Amino acid sequence: MSKTIFLSKDQITLGQFLKKINVIDTGGQAKFFIETNNIKINNKKPIGRSTKIKPDDIIWINDSIYVVKKQEEEK
Repeated sequence: MSKTIFLSKDQITLGQFLKKINVIDTGGQAKFFIETNNIKINNKKPIGRSTKIKPDDIIWINDSIYVVKKQEEEK
């Protein structure tokens, strides 16, 4: 089962994404979390916490799947 995460920006970093989904509290924890967990973005291992995440990306973190979508602007 996947979870949908909405972005208000065109892209964010993996570190920002991990904070957004509440798996880390600070950006400094991102490096350790990435090294010690199985993470893939569109079925590829990320280079580091600065890896960009964009709408329509699919992120796997261990056994959880996140689908990234662009947040619609209110009119």
